Amino acid sequence: MRISVRVRPGAGRTLVGGSHAGALVVRVTAPAVEGRATEAALAAVADALGVRRADVRLVTGGTRRTKVVDVNGADPKAVERLMEARDRGRSS
Repeated sequence: MRISVRVRPGAGRTLVGGSHAGALVVRVTAPAVEGRATEAALAAVADALGVRRADVRLVTGGTRRTKVVDVNGADPKAVERLMEARDRGRSS
């Protein structure tokens, strides 16, 4: 399954949930230096979706906040739930 993720480095704690312009939001504590935030985001996505880190592969966006990843074995409904998780209760 291919999904877009929006990485927010330097967060107080690692969280996966919510959406930004159709991408799954991944907050990581790692800084955006030398690929640390990207690696932390890929590991967080794997953990949130219950797959091995090796099942999450970066497709595009290595140096950008918005990335495209392939996730082998991901449940599409789990991705949908994560994207909706942080959006509930927000006022626009």
